[in-house]
Amino acid sequence: MSIEAGKIRHRIALLQPLAAKMFMLNKGFTLIEILIVLLVVGALAAIAVPRYAGAKDKAYQAAMTADLRAAAILEEQYAADNHGQYFSGSATHDLPLNGFTPSKDVTVTFTAFNILGSQLGDWVAVAHHGLSTENCEMRSGVVTCTGDNGLAMGTIRLH
Repeated sequence: MSIEAGKIRHRIALLQPLAAKMFMLNKGFTLIEILIVLLVVGALAAIAVPRYAGAKDKAYQAAMTADLRAAAILEEQYAADNHGQYFSGSATHDLPLNGFTPSKDVTVTFTAFNILGSQLGDWVAVAHHGLSTENCEMRSGVVTCTGDNGLAMGTIRLH
């Protein structure tokens, strides 16, 4: 038995360097392993990219809506100080209008409808973000955002 045990130990001792050499030669990945990893990464990217694009559009819309809310306050303050007359014009981040400065890449265009000699008047403001195809419009305290096809994307009522 000791002779047999010695032979087995001797054979194991001879096989150990061979196993170590095989392990050293088999360091790389197989083609199947690489393809599976690429498939998983591609599937994750296909899920994440559209969600990211949607998040950017929502952020642009939020910036335009916030600018229109601030514009409404300024327009009404201006009318209160000027006998009910509203102002018209276009404001950008670099060229403010009557103290109103919109967010970066947002242009807000004011259109006033004043009846001279009376306090009757109204105004409309349209906001456009330079990196978006959407426009948001405020009319009578209601913000409506439309996409590039002209269909309303959402309405926000201000109180």
